Amino acid sequence: MFTCGLATPVTIGIAAFWLRNIWHGVAAAVYLVGIGSFVIVILAYDTYEDIPASLSMIITVGLFVSWFGGLVHAAVLVPFMARARLTAPSYPQVDLRQRTTAPSHQRRPGDPEWVGHYRVLQQLGRGGQGSVYLAMAPNGARVAVKVLHDLVDEVARARFAREVEAARRVATFSTARVLDVNITGRHAYIVSEYIEGPSLEQLVKKYGPRDQDSLTRLALSTAGALAAIHKAGVVHRDFKPSNVLIGHDGPRVIDFGIARALDQVTVTSGKMVGTPPYMSPEQLTGAAVGPASDVFSWAVTIMFAATGRPAFGEDTVPAVFHRVLTFHPDLSPLPPGLRGIVKACLNKKPEERPSASDVMLAIVR
Repeated sequence: MFTCGLATPVTIGIAAFWLRNIWHGVAAAVYLVGIGSFVIVILAYDTYEDIPASLSMIITVGLFVSWFGGLVHAAVLVPFMARARLTAPSYPQVDLRQRTTAPSHQRRPGDPEWVGHYRVLQQLGRGGQGSVYLAMAPNGARVAVKVLHDLVDEVARARFAREVEAARRVATFSTARVLDVNITGRHAYIVSEYIEGPSLEQLVKKYGPRDQDSLTRLALSTAGALAAIHKAGVVHRDFKPSNVLIGHDGPRVIDFGIARALDQVTVTSGKMVGTPPYMSPEQLTGAAVGPASDVFSWAVTIMFAATGRPAFGEDTVPAVFHRVLTFHPDLSPLPPGLRGIVKACLNKKPEERPSASDVMLAIVR
């Protein structure tokens, strides 16, 4: 009775929560009422003959309903949950110490309930490339799932998969780990480690420019992240304040390796890969884009952290493009130790800019 009868509504309730299914919750409540009424009556009367006929009929029906519910639970619900667990994708184990304790929010109308094997908790953001969701992985860890809206062509999807595989080789000390990728189904998506904390853009807009020490730490850690990304053969192509998350253990760079996979799509769709105030001159002119482009975007990002505004403005796109190609910003808001290296990174000629590794060395000297 206690191991099967009373435990069953608890297990059905857990399944209802895990599957987010209201009908399983109703079943758990009905089962609990049926088996609970039976137990209460049995404890209230010494012998079966003492139980009134009407009450006896009620608890008999309740017991029968509970027994039938347990049969359905064992035959249908448990195998369904087992299949859901067994079909989970293979990806590196997530450090459960990275799980957030922040309360989850309700999904907004139109948000998917599931993306692959990941249960959506809330939308984190939406942009030109797609939507980002906070989701729960099958192992209970919280992850960030980015659903890409433009990868509808099979060639583009295959290229995206190759780029993401390269991104998975990036050292993870200052980046958000790529955990999973899927290019089948209606929308392609990429799953990465969830970093709890604001973006650099949000932090500066809320609290203002960073002080000298914070700026130096930010410059060093993000330059290190770019060096690791470039060492893996990946070019970020969209380095900007919103792609730097300030986690509890320091800044983390996200969304590396995605922009290049979308280049083929943008040729036909007319969309732009990159954010104008942070794009390099070679991105604007259509020249070859390499690691030096990321270094330029890094310098503009550091200027934003020091001043609270992009170095080349953020008014009209033509005006921003003109400044990126011709204007040399005032570097006086930067700490003296950063001015020289940021100036070198903002050189209009990519071949004359330092590498991300050289930037790191220049900062620590």
